[in-house]
Amino acid sequence: MLRVDAADIERMIGSLYIEGPVTGRPASRFWVLLILAGIIAAAGLVADSTATVIGAMIVAPLMTPILGVALSVVLSDRPHLVRSLAFVVGGAITVIAIGTVFALIDRPADAFAGNTQIEARISPRLVDLIAALATGMVGAFALVRSDISDTLPGVAIAISLVPPLAVVGLLLGVGRVDDSLHAMLLFLTNVAAIIATGTVVLVLYRVRAAAMSAGRPVGALSRATLVSIAALLLLVAIPLAVGSASIARDEGLAAQARPIASAWARAAGWSLVDIEARNEVIVVTAFGPPPEIDPASLRVALDEAGLGSDDLTMHLIVGGSRYCPSGRNICQATPPG
Repeated sequence: MLRVDAADIERMIGSLYIEGPVTGRPASRFWVLLILAGIIAAAGLVADSTATVIGAMIVAPLMTPILGVALSVVLSDRPHLVRSLAFVVGGAITVIAIGTVFALIDRPADAFAGNTQIEARISPRLVDLIAALATGMVGAFALVRSDISDTLPGVAIAISLVPPLAVVGLLLGVGRVDDSLHAMLLFLTNVAAIIATGTVVLVLYRVRAAAMSAGRPVGALSRATLVSIAALLLLVAIPLAVGSASIARDEGLAAQARPIASAWARAAGWSLVDIEARNEVIVVTAFGPPPEIDPASLRVALDEAGLGSDDLTMHLIVGGSRYCPSGRNICQATPPG
């Protein structure tokens, strides 16, 4: 039978509720870990380092107050609900601010356009919500079952909380506001999933009955509260579904245009460096010797292939690599050896 006892209730409350003043030991521990996690995440993102970003995920304490929100909802504990939400919102603002500072310190010329860690967090899809729901359920299950708490580091890595917030700050710092909103959507998706799955698991484990047995005050859990949580999931699911459809369309468009662009570049002795689609705009990057390749011929080839309704952007790089040794005024096409 799915049930927890009074000892489990005390353990969960002690783990999730950050009690005391802001300068007290529990709160100061949260803020110190959060700031360090934000710094690690921002540094890892700027350096495009997967390992560093994973380190930030493990250190980050944001999951504690988010699960605290779920426990407060189940127990109808308004004071702790407000306090947990305050830690979540305050923590999010803090990490965003750290990311913005990093962007101002190290502002790349391409505004992080070629950064794989950042690009991976600005295209959230519906599958991200499904993964977040499953991961949040594991986290809640590990909370009620003390014997499987060793899974929590894996949960921390799987449920990305601090890195998307750092991405928001970094992109705001370089003026990419639209992309920063997409990263914020990923964070909100994960938060909504944790709260929803946490609430479900805690209800299934009869946390309310156990809290009453332990002498804890438990308020009435209204249907409106559960409906609000379901509405929160729906609220993030709609833009995720739209994003998924847009990404699928762009991926299909790029796949359709790739052989055409490859043949176009090859015929002129050029190389196709990259091709992608962004919001139904085909983006081609090509490299080759002078004279510059004729861009209009690619437009014609795409039109003939049935892609006439899609816009085309081209980045043409004319020339080649040059090697200029020190102490000489002669450059050659390729370096020796």
